[in-house]
Amino acid sequence: MTDEHAHIWTAIQGELRRTVDPDDYALWLDGIALRRVEDGAHVVLEVPAKLRGWVAGRFADRLRHAAAAVLGAGATVALVDAGAVEDADRRHSTPRGAERADVNPALRFEQFVVGEGNRFAHAAALAVAEMPGQTYNPLFLYGPPGVGKTHLLHSIGNYVRDCSAPPLTVRCTTAEAFTNAFLGGLQAGDVDRFKERFRGVDVLLVDDVQFLQSKARTEEEFFHTFNALIDAGAQVVLTCDRLPRDLEALEERLRDRFEAGLVADIAPPDLATRMTVLRKRVQRDGVAIADDDALGAIAGRIATNVRALEGALVRVVAFASLTSRPITAQLADEVLSGLYPGAPRPAAAPTVERVLEAACELFSVTRDELLSSTREARVAWPRQLAMYVAREQTGASLPAIGAAFGGRNHTTVLHAWRRVGSRAGADPEAAQAIRALSERLDADRDG
Repeated sequence: MTDEHAHIWTAIQGELRRTVDPDDYALWLDGIALRRVEDGAHVVLEVPAKLRGWVAGRFADRLRHAAAAVLGAGATVALVDAGAVEDADRRHSTPRGAERADVNPALRFEQFVVGEGNRFAHAAALAVAEMPGQTYNPLFLYGPPGVGKTHLLHSIGNYVRDCSAPPLTVRCTTAEAFTNAFLGGLQAGDVDRFKERFRGVDVLLVDDVQFLQSKARTEEEFFHTFNALIDAGAQVVLTCDRLPRDLEALEERLRDRFEAGLVADIAPPDLATRMTVLRKRVQRDGVAIADDDALGAIAGRIATNVRALEGALVRVVAFASLTSRPITAQLADEVLSGLYPGAPRPAAAPTVERVLEAACELFSVTRDELLSSTREARVAWPRQLAMYVAREQTGASLPAIGAAFGGRNHTTVLHAWRRVGSRAGADPEAAQAIRALSERLDADRDG
């Protein structure tokens, strides 16, 4: 172990001792040793074989959060048996970047916070976990980074492993790891072994499939792997940062297959969801909050990414611990204003209703016209613009915005959002219209 790794392990132990009861720490965690730190963010810990199952089941969250507090939000933790160190060494002697991904035992449906922006995706994921290969196949989850796609993916894997009878085999990986494993098989002349690993499973979970783009040979292999699994009745679940049809550098036949099942979006969390995420994290970690507004101060600053939201909480808690200060809204603002200097804590976000009113005022159209089905240009453009601004500024989900705009569905709102965003990039007048509507809403908050 290098001096740097020894320092990292000491810091992680300090985080654990802060959140774990001393008696529990002495009984279950004192015997853990650091084996290695890979790629600066993957911590491999050595655990006595007889304790490994218990430690994984009871302390996986604490271990991961402690590692994240020291190494950053993307840190991961793996547990290996103390008696199988050499085997672990051989397993990790694969080329840098080779597949290491598996189901994270800490990511389960029970820990997932359901809100308006992810309710449909959560229901679909749970249905797939309960009846793999029989409901939605493939299931394609898409949304921006940090909104919970990976959490749902691993939740499906954990549910299937825990509850399926007879037991089903699950493989969880990333598109990048799939690519590396395939290329490694080609270089080693052992493609058949690669195929056995990915085609001989009951459930295949693949994260970040956008990284398959522009990799012709890997796309070809993934196409055949996908078909083999679907034909065999195996479940395939994919996550991506965009819709299949927006993967322009991916082969059309793959895009078609991705859209053949259920496509479910996950929107950025609204304020209520962000507050629930923070409350669950505080409760789980046993953090004392001196001021109820402290969580509101954090949730108000981090509006799009759950990982960043939890990372902000960790930073505030760490700063409070190091300075022996209570966790208050004032402290949260002090800590986060340095990290996010361009993002002061905002006032309450405008409502969809207020966006509707402001659009009517700006474009001199009536509310009835805006909510009607007319496609006249003088009404259609303000309607799409209002939908765009509502999604950007209110935090409301796509279905909620659609319902407010005359009962339209979420795909209509998403189409409007994309169309306005594209037009604003090429048309200065469109960009000015967005600014004008946004300024009216800002004036409400300043007033």
